[in-house]
Order: sequence, then structure tokens, then C-alpha cells
Amino acid sequence: MTRTWFITGANRGLGRAFTMAALAAGDRVVATARDPRTMDDLTDERLTVLPLDVRDRESVFATVAAAFDKSGSIDVIVNNAGYGLVGALEELTEAQIRDQMDTNFYGALWVSQAATPYLRAQGSGHIVQISTVGAVGSLPLFSIYNASKWALEGLSSSLADELRPFGIAVTMAQMGGFDTDWAKSSMKFPEGLPAYQGLREGILGMPDYPDRSAAPEVGETESETETDGSTDADENAEWVEAAPEVGAAGLLALVNDPNPPLRKIIGPGAQEMVAMALDQRRQDYVRDPEFTWPA
Repeated sequence: MTRTWFITGANRGLGRAFTMAALAAGDRVVATARDPRTMDDLTDERLTVLPLDVRDRESVFATVAAAFDKSGSIDVIVNNAGYGLVGALEELTEAQIRDQMDTNFYGALWVSQAATPYLRAQGSGHIVQISTVGAVGSLPLFSIYNASKWALEGLSSSLADELRPFGIAVTMAQMGGFDTDWAKSSMKFPEGLPAYQGLREGILGMPDYPDRSAAPEVGETESETETDGSTDADENAEWVEAAPEVGAAGLLALVNDPNPPLRKIIGPGAQEMVAMALDQRRQDYVRDPEFTWPA
């Protein structure tokens, strides 16, 4: 059966890979991007491209309505739009923090909220929140990025319980490392404070942040090395970045699952990173004599 997808941030990185994979599978795609001209090279007749800034709630609701109106029904919602913000909490401005949450968290929230009445009316659908292994663990300098994804996972866990009785599935796709622009042109940095120079060298391998004065283009949200907060360079050296097509194949397998899980780890090495983060949490809890970790 031919499916219809709605994918945000579809113009680059994983979003473009998701779009291409869905089209290659014979499905239809409604793809969104801040600047739809960045997708002019894709001429598939099964592709519809709509402009959308996910930070604008009114625009999100209008665009989702237009997508359902054009398609009749939508089977898969992929909340992919987002970017990385790196910096110690002390270094970040209010505007940087709010923009990160508006894009990574509220953007997915608005799309989910706008799509829910349509999915409920049709009695089916699958909302996939593109999350990260950083929503299980954490890493210094990634506090607000981690916060945006932890918030998304808390929202999605409750949303899954709310929508399950209506035949709607919700999955958090916890992505590992992928070779995209997430850690390049899409990443934002603050003005660095000298006090955190050693931390920057330990985590990023550089004493100062790159100069990224231009605003990021919202496109993809993949994790880099969000694990258990370690700054051990040798440990981080084991991290492997895969081609976006690998992530797209994992997403296709997920949406093909007749009983999709609430959480799905996608990406080489990502399972190990999640295991490390959960073990760190276990070590914290086992120090409490009144707490018993489930077998």
C-alpha cells in the first residue's frame, strides 16, 4: 500500500535522506523546508514541497491542514527539523536558548498537535520524533540541546499513551552519529568564555568555538557524541558516523514494523552509547538502599 509522509526539515541531512528513501519505496511525501527552493532539484511527481518554519505555530497548523487537504490522509509524520546548539550554559544567551527550544522542541510539539485531530479522525498514523542518544545521556556543552530532546521524549511518551487508543503510534527514533551538516554549518555556538577553554578542548578538540555568525538552516537533528558526560577523548574516538542513507534505511524499517516500539535506536554504535548512559544512571540509583532496579 502506498503511504503518504509528512517530513519537516526535509531539504538536507537526514531529512533529505528520509524523503529520498520514502520516494524510492514508492510512497508519496509532503516535505517542508524554510526555503522550498532548496529542494528544486527533486522533481518526483509524488513529492510536494511546502514552506514551513516550525517555530511559527500558526504557520505549522496552516501547513499541516494544507498537507492533509492535498493528500486526503497522511500515514507517517516525521518531526525532523532541528539543529545543534553547543555551549556551556553560562555562555548562552536567552535568544539562543529560546530559539533552540522553539525549533527542536516546540516545532515538533506544534506539528504533533496540529496533526493529531486528522490522525484521530482517520483512525491511524505513526508520529516519528527524530530524537538522539543525547536524550538518554548527556554531554557537557550540550545542555540546551540535550534539554530540547529530553523534553521531546517526555512529551512523546505521554502522547503515545494518549493516542494509542485511536490507532496512532508514536516512536522516538534515537539517532546515533550521521555524517551530515549537523556538526558543520547547521551548528550554532555562543561567544566562548575563557573559563571553559579546557572543556572545549576536551569535548570539541578546539580551544575556541568556530565563528558562526549566520543563523543555522533548520534541517536535521542527529547526535554526535552525547553519552554519559565523559570528556575522555579516547572513549569518544570510538564513535562512528554513518551515511544518512543508513539512518533512512533504519527509519523505513521502523515504519514498516506493524507494531512499532516507543523507542528505537538507529545508527552504528548508538546502542552502546545508550547502554553506557543507562549504566551511569543505574550506578546513581544503586547507591540508594531503598531503590531496587528492575530485573
